[in-house]
Amino acid sequence: MDTKNTTDDFASRMNNKGIHDFMGLSPNQMRQIVHFPYSESAPVQFKSQIRNEVLDKIPLFRIAEEYCKILQRDKFVKLTPLGALPKKVMVELYAMKFILDEHLESGLTKLSREQDCISIMSARITAEHAGLVKKANGKLTLTKKALELMQPNNRQKLFQLFFETFTNKFRWGYLDGHSDEPVGQTAWMFSLVMLNGLGGIVTTGTFFSTRYLRAIPRFRDTFKSDFLSFEDGFHLCYVTRTFTRFFEWFGLATVVQLGTYYEASTNSYVRTDLVEEIFEFRL
Repeated sequence: MDTKNTTDDFASRMNNKGIHDFMGLSPNQMRQIVHFPYSESAPVQFKSQIRNEVLDKIPLFRIAEEYCKILQRDKFVKLTPLGALPKKVMVELYAMKFILDEHLESGLTKLSREQDCISIMSARITAEHAGLVKKANGKLTLTKKALELMQPNNRQKLFQLFFETFTNKFRWGYLDGHSDEPVGQTAWMFSLVMLNGLGGIVTTGTFFSTRYLRAIPRFRDTFKSDFLSFEDGFHLCYVTRTFTRFFEWFGLATVVQLGTYYEASTNSYVRTDLVEEIFEFRL
């Protein structure tokens, strides 16, 4: 009896067997999700064709597109002394109403600096990380890559580059006061698989964060909150990053019931049709 082959066959079967804590995904699929989300063998892929009507409905991407169009129109944008977008550009982009800010809409704050609207700031930083915009001598200009991808027939490529950069290079924790641990960003595709699997069922953020932590248990040892218990801090961090500033910003989920900031983990969400319009699930 060939013991080595028998052992290898057993290991192969186990690595390809669905696991309850992985919501039915196999260890091999989770490995792809965590380490190689954009490989050809990953369980979620971009659709070969994404319609322009769909791309029009992706709020953060639309901000990035219009930002690039401003740079194309004006040739360059001069940064403030602190290295931020000037107020006139912020006002022009926010007026398009792709993503509304509750503090700005309520009048609690006014749009006077880049930090007043983190969605626009995030789109700007992601565009730089993607190599679409370059910074030199206090000015922002488009790159040759951006000019090429801004051609109408390259719009899907532009979106995919922006999306990949947001999930892989833009640090989600930069936007909040939570842990530096990459909660939510690590294995973001697992959250997308869960969202898709629930279809049109309205589900709380805590439902997702609980199952995410079960699948990525290392955060039990590394995540710390300075002002909340582990459970409350983790759930709030995950929901803020994954739903408020990823799924909602990309039009993949919409909030059905909204609580206060510190109750965000109990918000209820539902998947939008864009999920199946943008992604193909090979599960």
